[in-house]
Amino acid sequence: MTSLLASDNNLNLHNETDALDVLSSGLAGCIFTPQDVHPEFFDLQNGIAGEIFQKFVNYNFPVAFIVSADHQFGDRVTELIRDHSRHPSIRFFETVEAAEAWLTN
Repeated sequence: MTSLLASDNNLNLHNETDALDVLSSGLAGCIFTPQDVHPEFFDLQNGIAGEIFQKFVNYNFPVAFIVSADHQFGDRVTELIRDHSRHPSIRFFETVEAAEAWLTN
């Protein structure tokens, strides 16, 4: 099985152009760790995450983000994670294994 980890495929998320690179990567889905995204990605006020999420939703491309339960991104990110617990395209997981299980089912 091809790795779905962004870092294994030389992918990252810093802007909308990077999202298009992910979409054209040939992968069936992608897993992003905090190291794969722009340092300000989880600052929801700047709109980076929203713009990128919209690309994935528009193309029905499944992506998983690895975020620990004790993350330091704030209450708005915790709410975002909760709101996406059953989202068809964007989900958050604590482990790569859980993300892989969702993406390969």
